Amino acid sequence: MNRGRLFIVSAASGTGKSSLIRESLESISPCELSVSYTTRLPREGEEHGKHYFFVSKEEFKEIESKGDFLEHAIVHGNHYGTSKSLTEQKLSAGISLILEIDVQGYEQILNHHLDHSSIFVLPPSFDDLKKRLTDRGSNDEASIELRLDNAKGELSKAHLYHHLLINDNFQDCLDSFLAILGGSDQQDSNENKEIFLEKLLSSWGK
Repeated sequence: MNRGRLFIVSAASGTGKSSLIRESLESISPCELSVSYTTRLPREGEEHGKHYFFVSKEEFKEIESKGDFLEHAIVHGNHYGTSKSLTEQKLSAGISLILEIDVQGYEQILNHHLDHSSIFVLPPSFDDLKKRLTDRGSNDEASIELRLDNAKGELSKAHLYHHLLINDNFQDCLDSFLAILGGSDQQDSNENKEIFLEKLLSSWGK
């Protein structure tokens, strides 16, 4: 049995990574979205073991004390973490996994020296990302500005990733995303995208 592959996907909020992942899971098998542990309460429609493993803070701390988190963080007062043992179980069973995590989580995973492919999804521009966040209708102006400020910090770490994708045209971006999941090495095309990233950061918010 072939071992599954580990893919790590990050992007600033509103860039479209969740949509890319959702579409890709319907096209590639066997591939799953990694299920994280969290101490927050389930929202309406969320199921334990499907969307998250919902645990108490005490249970989370116990897992952490055993060293079983590839990465973990506190977000808005709640703990989130990716299980090392569950990840290994899936990969050993021949199931590829996508980890949808932030830059801080990825930096922690780099310390484990795992065989993986990483993808950072870039917005085409500051204005485009701001429009996407505004069009959601669920964020007030202060929240949008905070997300945009956070986005600049995340984008500054995008060079750590193996692949950079610009989500300008969703279908084109999805095709490139699927090609990477299918084993295509598009790293040679990153040079122009790194130039794009530098320009994006230098013009951010102007």
